Amino acid sequence: MKQSIQLRLGQQLTMTPQLQQAIKLLQLSTLDLQREIQDALESNLMLETAEEEETGRDRSTEMTGETAKLQQSQADSGVDAEVPAESSALPDELAVDSEWSDTYDSEPHEQYAGPSASPGPSSSDDVDLFAQQSRPQTLHDHLEWQLGLGHLGPRDRMIAEALIDAIDGDGYLRLDPAELIETLELEDLELDEIEAVLHAIQALDPAGVGARDPRECLLLQLRQLPPDTPHRAGALKICDSLFEALARNDLDEMRRHTKLSDIELGRALSLVRSLQPRPGSLISDHRPDYVIPDVLVRKRAGVWQVELNPETQPKLRVNEEYAKLIRRADDGAENVCLKTHLQEARWFIKSLLSRNDTVLRVATKIVELQRDFFDYGEEAMRPLILRDVADSLELHESTVSRVTTQKYMHTPRGTLEFKYFFSSHVGTASGGECSSTAIRAVIRKLIAAETANKPLSDSKIAGILSEQGINVARRTVAKYREAMGIPPSNERKRL
Repeated sequence: MKQSIQLRLGQQLTMTPQLQQAIKLLQLSTLDLQREIQDALESNLMLETAEEEETGRDRSTEMTGETAKLQQSQADSGVDAEVPAESSALPDELAVDSEWSDTYDSEPHEQYAGPSASPGPSSSDDVDLFAQQSRPQTLHDHLEWQLGLGHLGPRDRMIAEALIDAIDGDGYLRLDPAELIETLELEDLELDEIEAVLHAIQALDPAGVGARDPRECLLLQLRQLPPDTPHRAGALKICDSLFEALARNDLDEMRRHTKLSDIELGRALSLVRSLQPRPGSLISDHRPDYVIPDVLVRKRAGVWQVELNPETQPKLRVNEEYAKLIRRADDGAENVCLKTHLQEARWFIKSLLSRNDTVLRVATKIVELQRDFFDYGEEAMRPLILRDVADSLELHESTVSRVTTQKYMHTPRGTLEFKYFFSSHVGTASGGECSSTAIRAVIRKLIAAETANKPLSDSKIAGILSEQGINVARRTVAKYREAMGIPPSNERKRL
């Protein structure tokens, strides 16, 4: 094989640090972007916010005025205040190379560590303020707190703590009480004693906690209701003796065994449906997820307008005082550091402006293409894919995908994610297309208007949609119905 030298021309995309930073900022959510901006402000001395500078000027002006008033009052009084040597007041000036311990003795203050501090020497370096944030209350915490208010003996309390540890997040006891006889090292422990402590736990809040199955959970909640609660007796009979029929929603069997009229049976079932099948979910152990909209959509003078949320757009700028310290011909370490920080600050500001511009352009195009949705609702949603927006804005689909991920817009119809406006389509009888979001809205509307004792089946809904010109199969209707959390027709049947 002969070696040779060849010259070739070609194009190649290089992922420069600036491009990587722009892509990173583009795909961040609003909360992540705020953390990224805060990290940049703390690490780059050239970056600053306009609000901080204006606040600093106002404070300096106020301090100047207060200092002038103080000097005027001292001059008018004509009294020279002398500070005794044993006083603990802060002197006006300290030596530059002095430390706090050179002037003041901090040992007496270090002896007190507070009621929650651990014994032994403590240092500020060992304290993690972020680790001391409060955590959400769990179901176990809530039950143990109520247990501490009771008057249980040491033996019963040990049994109660073992039972509480076996309760899951939904509030159900996932342990056979008989297993505790071998687990707990207590003398003469019997099953009746464990059952008695379990009944005490089942009387705690929330109602229904500590149940071993859904039937017992509903019965516990009904028994804790006042005896004069309307239709309580009928609901107790249904949950106790006819629970399988209740699960199947077999109205004929429940009517035959309870001897109740249709009105009384319907009200008893309404009372049962008002109960909580997962009582543990009432005590949430999850932190709430906060959503901050990136753009605001308003209708002004009959025109939909899109603008960036000003609360999420801090005004960043280059610190002019530090920028003036840079000397062009100096190659010292300090000057090189300033130049590097200045260049990084300019790149960050430029990438942030580019991100805001791209987000605004994509949001404006989405509102333009989905104008019927904003005017008439979900039923007017048109099918839309990423390529439609990318081709209109001359962007790549991956860029539009990054922009529409974890980005939200605040509209008169709620705070919606950008991805919400993109959906697949189904063919119509006229040869057009209908959005799957619009089909879901039509299905939800049909089910809301159905007769209670004769709910619409999936086949019937598919037939109604075909009459409206939307060609959709029965299994597609079932898929959309399950995605919306709507039960099937036999479970929706009411008296």
